[in-house]
Amino acid sequence: MNSEKSSYTLTLYNSLTRRKEVFEPLDPQRVTMYVCGPTVYNYAHIGNARPAVVFDVLARLLRRLYPHVVYARNITDIEDKIIKAAAEQGVPISEVTEKYADIYRADMGTLGVLSPDIEPLATETIDGMISMISRLVESGHAYEADGHVLFNVPSDAEYGALSGRDRDDMIAGARVEVAPYKKDPADFVLWKPSAADQPGWESPWGRGRPGWHIECSAMIEKHLGETIDIHGGGIDLQFPHHENELAQSTCAHGGKTFARFWLHNGFVNIEKEKMSKSIGNVLLVHDLIKEAPGEAIRLALLNGHYRQPLDWTAEGLAQARRMLDRLYGALRGLADVKAERGANDGVPPVFMEALCDDLNTPKALAVLFDLASRANSETDLGTRAQLKSELIGAGAVIGLLQMDPEEWFAGAGLGPNIEAEEIEKLIAARNAARKEKNFAEADRIRDELVENGIQIEDGPQGTSWRVAG
Repeated sequence: MNSEKSSYTLTLYNSLTRRKEVFEPLDPQRVTMYVCGPTVYNYAHIGNARPAVVFDVLARLLRRLYPHVVYARNITDIEDKIIKAAAEQGVPISEVTEKYADIYRADMGTLGVLSPDIEPLATETIDGMISMISRLVESGHAYEADGHVLFNVPSDAEYGALSGRDRDDMIAGARVEVAPYKKDPADFVLWKPSAADQPGWESPWGRGRPGWHIECSAMIEKHLGETIDIHGGGIDLQFPHHENELAQSTCAHGGKTFARFWLHNGFVNIEKEKMSKSIGNVLLVHDLIKEAPGEAIRLALLNGHYRQPLDWTAEGLAQARRMLDRLYGALRGLADVKAERGANDGVPPVFMEALCDDLNTPKALAVLFDLASRANSETDLGTRAQLKSELIGAGAVIGLLQMDPEEWFAGAGLGPNIEAEEIEKLIAARNAARKEKNFAEADRIRDELVENGIQIEDGPQGTSWRVAG
């Protein structure tokens, strides 16, 4: 894709400096971004989906601004929760991780999340982890104790800069294990021994497995380099995961900058309550996509600014479906003019400017709806064609309006209770009844359609239908 860098200035809020900054990549010919992906032992919940969607939008935007973007999102396929899940199910670990990694990819794909350029697996990066840990030990930033290797937090004078927490808060917030072999309570595990029935790899410190934090650092080093442009993830990862990543990577690379920009999306709450298993309000994406179109879920996640907490509600999801009805309705009304789907030249500058302002998706969506409103009232064919191109082009950047309008109104992946052919027959019968002024029969047919989950709309172009939201 041709670069538009000369036309727009991208600003992003950097969690490390706590301010919005103009984004200038280290190498404009190779922009690098890493986002922490799933730990694959269960289904992803709606909170897990937010960073996948948010950083998918950012990746799409970066690809419009720069000629080459390398976006990596990892799969954590070795971790104690995975080991526990496999033991409980009595199956090999790979059976658990491969199953849920495939489900994650499929579920995120339903939300319009494109595959990252690189999807590294932790288990394929063990050699890199051992190498990084060895360098940390040699430089005095880590030490071996009782079969473990731990990062020596006091050795890093900058530790805590990302989260901005004081030492007591960091120790409490990390839920660190109290262990006699630790030199300092804040020290965290880089390598730990594995029992005979646990997965393990040979290392200079004996057979064992990596700690969670070192996994991402090693995968970034292997695939993107020692310094990357953007590191993203949910705000829940800022401490301790990202703080520890920052410390060990910087120290392993002799003080070199690890990530130039840190971006964090806000929490997702459910009906104004924190999502938790104890409350029983954990919403799985795998279940939601059976109840609502993936694009509606995506739009609901983008309705709020990514850095702010998002309150997920049933009404918010229903509203997102109605919003998409309006956008697709505008596109359906433009069926008489041609515009290439996925066109890149049609994206209006005001839309790009909104996204370039720290990924302001609410402002960008307002531009989309303005385009739709104008399209609904415009009569000039040339202007209508341009508006169609802009709707499709802007939609492609944000990952919306990805299907044909008729496909959307026919159910958008959620099948109606009756076949489309039967729906068309009922609509024809209703229209005939109305023509004969048999309004009682027309109303009866409408009610039958409603009972089957079909909403009909009468307009100048005739009667259209869609699956009710």
